[in-house]
Amino acid sequence: MPKLGLNVDHVATLRQARGGMEPDPVTAAAIGELAGAAGITIHLREDRRHIQDRDLELLRRTVKTSLNLEMAATGEMVAIACRVRPEQCTLVPEKRQELTTEGGLDVITSLPAVSAAVQALQQAGIVVSLFIDPNPDQLKAAAQTGADAVELHTGAYAEATGQADRERELAALRDAVTLGNNLGMTVHAGHGLNYINVAPVAVIPGIREFNIGHSIIARAILVGLDRAVREMVALLRQ
Repeated sequence: MPKLGLNVDHVATLRQARGGMEPDPVTAAAIGELAGAAGITIHLREDRRHIQDRDLELLRRTVKTSLNLEMAATGEMVAIACRVRPEQCTLVPEKRQELTTEGGLDVITSLPAVSAAVQALQQAGIVVSLFIDPNPDQLKAAAQTGADAVELHTGAYAEATGQADRERELAALRDAVTLGNNLGMTVHAGHGLNYINVAPVAVIPGIREFNIGHSIIARAILVGLDRAVREMVALLRQ
């Protein structure tokens, strides 16, 4: 049964809109864990637009399950991760002007830099995942870096508008999961998944974890975070 990694970035987004103290992503993470999340995910971006260094420090001390730090493969971020030592780091592409991550990491064209980051993080005792598109060549390149896991970018599936397009993207995800597992990597998935579209992906054998944030936090505004997390956990269990 796949596990839920709750992304609390958008709790911090709301806080930063006013530049104040609330809502606190650290408190949100604790509520999420109590509601059944098997891990907490945050993205410490280079521009610090939502999650702050203070959040990372506090979450490292308070998260009871597993902390997954999404980050760019830069010297600054690798140094921070090696000092704080979350259980897992997920290397993602990052552009300053984007609203959210727009696609998977291009491991093929950045193989030396990504491999160096993977090695440095693993030497610090951190499990390393690469956020990539469900592309066979990218999966093979990810395996070459020595990464422990890959997180498949599900954005193309989530944005598909017709049944034929959705089925094509689901087939690509199924093939990518099989290849990733055959290459010896743990497979995660995430991006754009919500309460309506998650089920067809959740039934794909071989996906260990789903990292979901925006949809859960959006629902939490209306029904509360505890209920929103429990409902997503229930969907994954089904």
